Amino acid sequence: MIRAGTIDDIASVQEIAHVSWVDTYEGIIPPTVQKQFLDKSYSTPMMEMRLKKTIVLLAFHDAEPVGFANFTRVDEDGDAELIALYLKPEFQRNGYGKQLLSSGLSHLKEGSQLFVYVESKNEKGRKFYERNGFELVEEFEEVFEGYPLQTAKYIYYLKTPVL
Repeated sequence: MIRAGTIDDIASVQEIAHVSWVDTYEGIIPPTVQKQFLDKSYSTPMMEMRLKKTIVLLAFHDAEPVGFANFTRVDEDGDAELIALYLKPEFQRNGYGKQLLSSGLSHLKEGSQLFVYVESKNEKGRKFYERNGFELVEEFEEVFEGYPLQTAKYIYYLKTPVL
């Protein structure tokens, strides 16, 4: 089951983010950098703001939250961003990611394109997006919480581009 997130889901989202980040970025992003990012980006005040200003969706298995996705709303240019799509490791490759993505896309029908940024060494994430119709736009270096990373930018066309 997929449903919109509420204030009561904040602790579950925080837990899913922490568990999935440790699993995904071990050996890629130092633990101190991960903690710094997670503490800031998933603090309760930040989560309250996300719930008000963005689309937060949760995936459930037997009434237990197992994943979430966070999308921006479509802007004036028709663009939106998939900010996060995280699943507990034991629930990956069970269709929950695809369900979260599909549910999120249903909220973006008036948009033109959806962007997602993925750490270049996050092979699981990159393969997921590529299997689900995202196209690689570019790779670039950025400084993430003071740590240099390679980032891959992907695009998903919500509407067929006019050529």
